[in-house]
Amino acid sequence: MRVVILGARGWHTDELSRALIARQHTADVLPYEGLVARAGGRGRLSIGTTGLFDVDAVIARIIPAGSLDQIIYRVDALHWIEERGVPVLNSPRAIERSVDKFYTTALLQEAGLPVPDTVVCEGVDEAMAAALDMGDVIVKPIFGSMGRGMMRVSDPDIAYRVFRTLEQLQAVFYLQRAVDHGGRDVRVFVVSARAIGAIERRAPDGDWRTNVSRGGSARLVDLPAEWEQLALRAAVAVGADYAGVDLLPSRDGRVFVLEVNGIPGWRALQSAGQLDVADTIVDCLERRVDAARKEACNAPRRV
Repeated sequence: MRVVILGARGWHTDELSRALIARQHTADVLPYEGLVARAGGRGRLSIGTTGLFDVDAVIARIIPAGSLDQIIYRVDALHWIEERGVPVLNSPRAIERSVDKFYTTALLQEAGLPVPDTVVCEGVDEAMAAALDMGDVIVKPIFGSMGRGMMRVSDPDIAYRVFRTLEQLQAVFYLQRAVDHGGRDVRVFVVSARAIGAIERRAPDGDWRTNVSRGGSARLVDLPAEWEQLALRAAVAVGADYAGVDLLPSRDGRVFVLEVNGIPGWRALQSAGQLDVADTIVDCLERRVDAARKEACNAPRRV
């Protein structure tokens, strides 16, 4: 099986390449920025000499930052690859759903999963009303990861200045009621409708953000059955074959589904235990490819 990994070279692409080669597959790591689409005739999408309609599967890793035009083009390319019958992991639909915090929260809500009180709006007046009502809020960018751009605000004067600044940037206001979580959350790694492992992340002293990239610590934990079901349902809600699901246990005993990452990292999880996460993802990919081939064989032939 020939697999293209779309993304910048790094630890995660190296791990996926290793796992693919160990299973007798070939792996090419190629950059999104090299995508060239040609229409007319049969159409073609390629990076360099590699035609992306001619490979067996594509693993979509982190889409690099860029203009709105660039991001839309790269995701459109993933859709085109998938529509030509090449399995993409995760699917572009799942990536679109999970990269957008508003969309993710709405889908989790519709799936009946517990989410923190959330208000999303474009007006300063509506944002101020929400902040005053909730008292202590986390302000997040709609798009973002690893805790970047998040602010915790409880003072009305500071909130007003923050919102006016964001207004100048034409930002959307995404506010969540701050949950008293004791400086910890749980990241559950889901692959093929199975929770393969979970880590408890603890915020460094003086911080409320638990991201390991910001100095948080991580350790393996055993999941209660109820928490595992929350994570599995969350992955299904966004349509992800594999995902990192963030659960936020409150001091009062409630557990919220905070986010679903459709292009998750797993370095902290792998470092905390003996899991070979990349091999599990490749196993998932093999199942997707086998299912796609069977579906293609059973599909009625076009006349």
